[in-house]
Amino acid sequence: MLRGRTWSLLLLLLGGLALAYALQNAFGPTKRTVPYSELVTALEDDRVREVWIGAAAVEAKVVPEEGTGSDGDAKTETWSAQRVPGFDPDALIEELETRDVTYSGRPESEPWWLLLFWLIPLALIMLPTLLIGRGLRGGAGGGPGSASPMSFGRNKAKLYDESAQIRVGFDDVAGVDEAKGELTEVVDFLRSPGRYQQLGAQIPRGVLLVGPPGTGKTLLARAVAGEAGTPFFSITASSFVEMFVGVGAARVRDLFKQAKERAPCIVFIDEIDAIGRSRGGLGAMGTNDEREQTLNQLLAELDGFESDSQVVIMAATNRPEMLDAALTRAGRFDRQVVVDRPDVQARHAILKVHAKKIALSDQVDLELVAKRTPGMVGADMARVVNEAALAAARRGSERVEQADFEEAVDRIQLGLKKRNRAMNQTELERIAVHESGHALVAMGSEHADPVHRVSIIPRTIGALGVTLQLPTEDRHLMTRGELADRIAVMMGGRVAEELVFEEVSTGAQNDLERATETARQMVCRFGMSERLGAQTFGKPAGLRFLDTPVSFSEERNFSDHRAREIDLEVSNILQAGVSQAREILQSRRKVLDAMTSTLLEKETLDREDLDALCSNEERADSA
Repeated sequence: MLRGRTWSLLLLLLGGLALAYALQNAFGPTKRTVPYSELVTALEDDRVREVWIGAAAVEAKVVPEEGTGSDGDAKTETWSAQRVPGFDPDALIEELETRDVTYSGRPESEPWWLLLFWLIPLALIMLPTLLIGRGLRGGAGGGPGSASPMSFGRNKAKLYDESAQIRVGFDDVAGVDEAKGELTEVVDFLRSPGRYQQLGAQIPRGVLLVGPPGTGKTLLARAVAGEAGTPFFSITASSFVEMFVGVGAARVRDLFKQAKERAPCIVFIDEIDAIGRSRGGLGAMGTNDEREQTLNQLLAELDGFESDSQVVIMAATNRPEMLDAALTRAGRFDRQVVVDRPDVQARHAILKVHAKKIALSDQVDLELVAKRTPGMVGADMARVVNEAALAAARRGSERVEQADFEEAVDRIQLGLKKRNRAMNQTELERIAVHESGHALVAMGSEHADPVHRVSIIPRTIGALGVTLQLPTEDRHLMTRGELADRIAVMMGGRVAEELVFEEVSTGAQNDLERATETARQMVCRFGMSERLGAQTFGKPAGLRFLDTPVSFSEERNFSDHRAREIDLEVSNILQAGVSQAREILQSRRKVLDAMTSTLLEKETLDREDLDALCSNEERADSA
């Protein structure tokens, strides 16, 4: 395609030619075409003042028959007469000399603007050819981003050198203290490689950052470059692969050649599983020859580095189980740094880093926000802070308040509020009873997480109401009692509907699914069945990702008789949860009714409101 400047120059040229032609027609002498006989008559009447004799026509300056102007000067016109057959120029010249008329010869030529009919098509043909040739010359020595045909073999890595001033350091990366500790010696090596070389120590040639999406792997790699003050090459692995065979390998060679020239430096390859997928077994299903050639070249380049090379190769992936074993062996990517999901303290630290960019109120409790976001990663924390700032802007506030963070977390976890959803009063009452049942069972169970808020405002994800529980701390293990109480809380909504309306609705579908799955996990995975004992049933058939099983199916390793016993144990656990929920709700029926009425009135109840309702009912009962 033509670039913007080329189009502008071309349009400017055409416009100039058109303007010149228009000016010539506007201000140039006007010619009057007349028969040759009329020109002869004017000559006989002595009205001809000057004559130009051409090969095809005769032009003359003639005084019209109307006479002269008011100032006495004769006004002339330019006449043009085509030469007639039998025209004798000698006779005309003799007649002009007799009448003392100035004459001269004029060579015939085509108008200059007729050349455009030849030049414009020629320019349209030659211009693309010139541009392609210029692109070929530029591709042979152009930059990494050149898209010309000769530049396919050049890498597309973005280079951040010292002049780019990478402003990201370890202080800007929070919540990954273990990973930063692992990478500190990489930074120290890049700063002072002589100390390591003197001792004969070799820095790990390749560092593989492993972790779920959004945990900050790319940011951590840039922080290493920022701390070390070295050039930083950044590229995604998918940029190596093109439709032409051999391009990926050529780009790998070019990337490592540039890296050696700018050593010490860091080369970061993001999503390396795009080219580093296993060449055998299950991971080989999506490979092709071009990817394998690219991977082979990458392995060869990693082996080609000298022991004293000051080039550190870093890569990131969220699918380490798919990588080829040759890529992760010793001497290549032999150091793996896990960047896992942050715990509550790490989420608090991440929130403080992102909160520096917004106008924060002094009453905001970021620790409470961190507790409300279990399972979220660094990218989610950044989104929470941004959504809170947007919520404050919608309110017209100059500061971001705690309520804005609550709204931001709800918006991300539950979706948007749908206040315009038409619901009749009977449905609202049933939803209020359902959510009140969840809340009361949670408040009456020993091992359940504290209730943070109850709401009957529908959300876009399909939830008609929600009961939010706030864990007091991050836990990696759960006891049998905690799981049993969790099942009882899930059953609390359905049991409350049964007590109040004497029938159940479809609103407990998701609660039943989660409760059934939890009970089956207790029996088949955790060995928490008194009848079946400490054993597991079934074996997941699939891969493992960051210690989490990724199952495509489940291998059955038990008999049909044992399957019946498993189903019976699952049913017993669920029934125990229903009984526990019914016992709590029956004993606190007045609190259930009061909570339902208040929830219908306010739509949302916080922890303080729930505690106040329970205290009022207890005082009323004691009185």
